[in-house]
Amino acid sequence: MQVRFAATRPEGHYDLALPVAQGGEPGAGLVSAVNAQLLRDAARAQRFEGEAGAIAELFADEGGVRRILLVGVGRGELADYDKAGGALAARLLTSGTRTLVVDPAGISAGAEQLARLAAGAAMRGWRIDTYRTRLPAKQQKTLEELVVIGDGTAWPRHQAVVDGMALTRELVSEPPNVIYPESFVERCRHLADLGVEITVLDDDQMRALGMHALLGVNQGSARAARLLAMRWDGTGGTVAEPIALVGKGVTFDSGGISLKPGPGMEDMKWDMGGAGAVAGAMKTLALRRARAHVVGVVGLVENMPDGNAQRPGDIVRSMSGQTIEILNTDAEGRLVLADVLTWVQRTHKPRTIVDLATLTGAMIISLGNEHAGLFANHDGLADELLAAGREAGDPLWRFPLSEAYNKLIDSPIADMKNVGPRGAGSITAAQFLQRFIDDGVRWAHLDIAGMVWADKPGAVWDKGATGFGVRLLDRFVARHEG
Repeated sequence: MQVRFAATRPEGHYDLALPVAQGGEPGAGLVSAVNAQLLRDAARAQRFEGEAGAIAELFADEGGVRRILLVGVGRGELADYDKAGGALAARLLTSGTRTLVVDPAGISAGAEQLARLAAGAAMRGWRIDTYRTRLPAKQQKTLEELVVIGDGTAWPRHQAVVDGMALTRELVSEPPNVIYPESFVERCRHLADLGVEITVLDDDQMRALGMHALLGVNQGSARAARLLAMRWDGTGGTVAEPIALVGKGVTFDSGGISLKPGPGMEDMKWDMGGAGAVAGAMKTLALRRARAHVVGVVGLVENMPDGNAQRPGDIVRSMSGQTIEILNTDAEGRLVLADVLTWVQRTHKPRTIVDLATLTGAMIISLGNEHAGLFANHDGLADELLAAGREAGDPLWRFPLSEAYNKLIDSPIADMKNVGPRGAGSITAAQFLQRFIDDGVRWAHLDIAGMVWADKPGAVWDKGATGFGVRLLDRFVARHEG
């Protein structure tokens, strides 16, 4: 969907949306007196009261027959504008209309509010039809253009977020025979054209560095593993220590020898949602020329069960030198992250690391699909991320870390085991990762298992990939820009 801002309504055929605050007067002064009365009647008949995302509509003669929609912006909070834009896109995406004009003259909305409405519509309007060759005409996407009447100065920044989320959703949505470690890297190569420095390590390079935890996960796959690092320095070299964003990139997770049940295994194409979020965030930062130094690093593997696959009972030595007893090959994401965390600390020496991973099913049991889990070794960092999540619409909920939980992953034969007992599975997974964080480094782990994929539409996404994490990381980095 193309988005543009204009000073006046365009000529020609389009649908017209009029935002209405909760309890506001629909259409007053924005359409003819006759149509204003029709809008009030339509609002009353459809029980429309201006709630965020609520819609009432009618067809009327307004310089030609035109669909006119009232869309609620609630109490005017930024999230309300997200919902309003998303609701319009959901209503009109396959309606047959090609252009939607939003005229907010009836409300008090600044540039930021209008940009959030446009972003909500653009995010909700994204979908992937690549493989649908027989899609009925009435299900095909028709909405091509959104024109917002008003101040568009805030839009470029939000457009960068929308474009970054589109990359994340593309990566998460593609099937595992299309997106695998090598092709994931290729899909991110275009970031170099935006000024992102790309570094790729192959199997041999990682083996020479001692990254046997990561490589152990991939050894049952016919595909080669990759480590992809994306560095953006918008500070002109004045900030030496970057913020590090780290993502789990298991492009397909069968569970390995600890094979997952067959029903639902197809969902495991999105087990690289953390890596997808990091890639999308890096694109966003580059597009908006963020005044920050950030490195995004993702470990890319497949977890498959062939005759060379890692076994329960194996012991591997990580890049850090710590040894890990493998009790369950389906607890693989933490093995990948262990080596990536070590690599980024030794190579880029960040003071702050945020990792994102679809790490545990236990997180979905704890929080469902409403929040991602947050674990941190620093209260200030945790507070920053919680605030960024609230502002961006990617909500987090903090969980504890403690020595009592840490002891649960001690192994009698190695430095640690890769799973703890049945209880507190998300916490023991986070404790595992913390063992690979150097002293003095601020670190947070986001378990996003319940958030990267949706079985039902949300305010700014349809069923499928949500793009969770991109808005959150962008807001977090913005807090550190010079």
